Amino acid sequence: MNDQTAMGPLTEFAGWLQAAGWGALSASGLMLGAVGGYYMSFRHTTIARVMTFAAGVLLAVVAVDLVINARGAASLHWTVTGLLCGAAVFSSVNWLLSRRGAQHRKRCGECVEQPEEEQLPGSGLAIAAGTFLDGVPEGVVLGLSVLHQGAPGLGTVAAFFLANIPEALSSSAGMRRAGRSARYVFGVWIGIALMISLAAAVAGPVLRGTGPAVRGTVEAFAAGAILALVSETMIPEAFHGSPQFNGLLLVVGFVVLLILLVLSH
Repeated sequence: MNDQTAMGPLTEFAGWLQAAGWGALSASGLMLGAVGGYYMSFRHTTIARVMTFAAGVLLAVVAVDLVINARGAASLHWTVTGLLCGAAVFSSVNWLLSRRGAQHRKRCGECVEQPEEEQLPGSGLAIAAGTFLDGVPEGVVLGLSVLHQGAPGLGTVAAFFLANIPEALSSSAGMRRAGRSARYVFGVWIGIALMISLAAAVAGPVLRGTGPAVRGTVEAFAAGAILALVSETMIPEAFHGSPQFNGLLLVVGFVVLLILLVLSH
């Protein structure tokens, strides 16, 4: 469906539901990771290796898919501006939340402990807010893909799904070690899954009718935020203690996603 085509209310609602459905599908990886992290015991080295693979996956989807799409729709000037602004906004909000206890929200607890509520009152809310922040760019990208192409590519959905598993795995393990209840942990992840679906659904209607340059800049903005997310929340967990061959594993994740992206286009 072309977003320039005149659409009736029912067609628009169907597009809204489709975008929300893609968001829910990619976010389902969060629930798998949350269950594994809360109810199973994994060593930090295992979680770090899975996180490393996921970091490679996200780097691939940004470098091979999002930035190329953005550059095809917007000028180099606006692509660069979007990337830098997306990273700056994410890093700024992440810095504010980190001062309130969310800095280690992706840590498994064996390597670096998440703060307990008794140690740092309000840290539970900050961790939840930070985790919500991490999911917003994903939803925006999926919503833009539905707006541009009618559906996101298999590689893009696979990238977010695969990356969501270790993110929730590590974070949920750390939340459990910090004494947070199952109600809190699963409430956070269910809320984030719903938020990703909502962000995907809202991105299309908000940007429908805008020119390609605007949509390309927004996609670059989301890509910049994802790069900052990988750097500030995933890589510290992935490379803590420097597990052997992590560099190779990151490239394996990049290559796997590269192959999926090429095959899905």
